[in-house]
Amino acid sequence: MDIRRRNCVTVTGCADGPVLLLAHGFGCDQNMWRLVVPVLAESCRVVLFDYVGSGRADPSAWDERRYRSLEGYAQDALEVCAELDLRQVTFVGHSVSAMVGVLVAARAPQRLSRLVMVTPSPRYIDDDGYRGGFSAEDIDELLESLESNYLGWSAAMAPVIMGNADRPELGEELTASFCATDPDMARVFARTTFLSDSRKDLATVAVPTLVLECRQDVIAPREVGAYVRDAIPGSRLVTLEATGHCPQLSAPQATAGAISDFVGAL
Repeated sequence: MDIRRRNCVTVTGCADGPVLLLAHGFGCDQNMWRLVVPVLAESCRVVLFDYVGSGRADPSAWDERRYRSLEGYAQDALEVCAELDLRQVTFVGHSVSAMVGVLVAARAPQRLSRLVMVTPSPRYIDDDGYRGGFSAEDIDELLESLESNYLGWSAAMAPVIMGNADRPELGEELTASFCATDPDMARVFARTTFLSDSRKDLATVAVPTLVLECRQDVIAPREVGAYVRDAIPGSRLVTLEATGHCPQLSAPQATAGAISDFVGAL
């Protein structure tokens, strides 16, 4: 299989610079990185891709069994790395892809040298001594709404996830991205995302790690950022002057600057 075509792989930037692999979150695609790419590409080699089931990835490669777990998405990323023979990679994962990056780091330590987790959450559901931001009933209701009326759910939830109510164009963009995703594939990715529990995996991370959170984020509250920092030995937590769950859109300069500083590209 042609992995580059399957995952719509794009490579740009400085050919001999540090390698960044940018991985999008649920309901999104590589276009969500477009505002940070020009900054990063000035001194880094930037690799972007779409998970199967998202964006312009080949829909014929979809396998529901594979993508029912985060392992399937990690395998996509690993196959992109193998196809391009990427080494000393900084994996930059947004939202659920931050946890995909944790799996990639464990399975291919010879390829990954650093990990950047943008608004991560290892578990969205509250638990004893842990605040994920949602009750089990909240998530059940969210998934039921998504599965019964995906387009309606997208129109209602995307602006909430994006935040920045004073900038409605951002919520409209995320809504459009959600609505462009195949509903059946999105339902699988949603369940994989919102029902996952990656807390135990965090302790396996053995590469330098940057955790980026926003001042206010209804999907990943600040308690989650602190939890991730404390669970990954030696990791660094940076709170961006941004709100919402997608700082690469709402605060691209701050986001790109934090990433560049971490990889030593500035």
